[in-house]
Amino acid sequence: MSDKFVAVTGCGLWGRNLVRNFYNLGALHTVCDLDFENLRVVKESYEDVHLTSDFDSLLTSDEIKAIVVATPSHTHFKMVKRALLAGKNVYVEKPIATRADEAEEMSRIAQENNLVLMVGHLLLYHPAVNRLKALVEEGALGEITYAQSDRLNINYFKNDRSVMWDLAPHDLSMVSYVLGKDPINVKSAVGCSSDRNNIMDIVHLDINFEGDILAHISDSWITPAKHVRLLVRGTEATAILDDTVQENKLVIYDNKSSANKHVEYPDYLEIEPLKLECQHFISCVKTGETPRTDGQNGYKVVKILEEADRMMLGQKYDELEKVQFSSSRRKAHL
Repeated sequence: MSDKFVAVTGCGLWGRNLVRNFYNLGALHTVCDLDFENLRVVKESYEDVHLTSDFDSLLTSDEIKAIVVATPSHTHFKMVKRALLAGKNVYVEKPIATRADEAEEMSRIAQENNLVLMVGHLLLYHPAVNRLKALVEEGALGEITYAQSDRLNINYFKNDRSVMWDLAPHDLSMVSYVLGKDPINVKSAVGCSSDRNNIMDIVHLDINFEGDILAHISDSWITPAKHVRLLVRGTEATAILDDTVQENKLVIYDNKSSANKHVEYPDYLEIEPLKLECQHFISCVKTGETPRTDGQNGYKVVKILEEADRMMLGQKYDELEKVQFSSSRRKAHL
């Protein structure tokens, strides 16, 4: 296998980060996008990378062994399925799909054809998240009783079906990973639209996890001041991971000290999570190893989010399947 065997399709704002990392890792072969302006931006920075607007050309290329899909979430199922059926390994941005049956089908196809299918649950590769997971496993917090993940930001495009599908895959996959527990079901799910339409830009979820642990997730597209925080409470101590600060992202508080005097700042390596994620994908393709965030991991997340969507929308849920995104919206996200 040649060192350069990865193609990235979708090189918008986030896709360019994937392009940068796979290029720096020496694995990038081709970049694909329907928007020629996006391709022009890539060409200016990476002169030796092949460029195309034809997704089919990636599927027929003998040199391309893996395809990275960084397009809008509603396109994932069709594109990933085609890539897998063409014999390509696939890394797909979160969520893996917007329906559980689609996620399950993609996972099955990958398994039956011995292909790598990896979903971009980025935070499972975050050094601070992994340090917190180790502390939980060591029992440093005691028995875990509650978790809360808040991901509040501003988004002017709003081109996913709701803020939940955009942000909650991060929260849900991260909480499950840190706890080492699977989500069981949705206890409550509420949301609203500040634009007064069916695209919810504020969502609150309560999810039951194995071990009688409740997790609360809050996501917002309308918060100008970015707020990204994970709280994990145990019987002995509480951990807070604040990903918006530069130093001391991870802090441990002693539950028995009312003045919060006993505080620890656990050490961890400062490495870009996306670099670690891309390295992991390359390694899995070369060795055949199952990714940390494989198709089944993606399916479990989508299954819970689909349940939450149905709970929030009720009879309106079926109407969402009919929503057609304009070409301008698609281009904004590519």
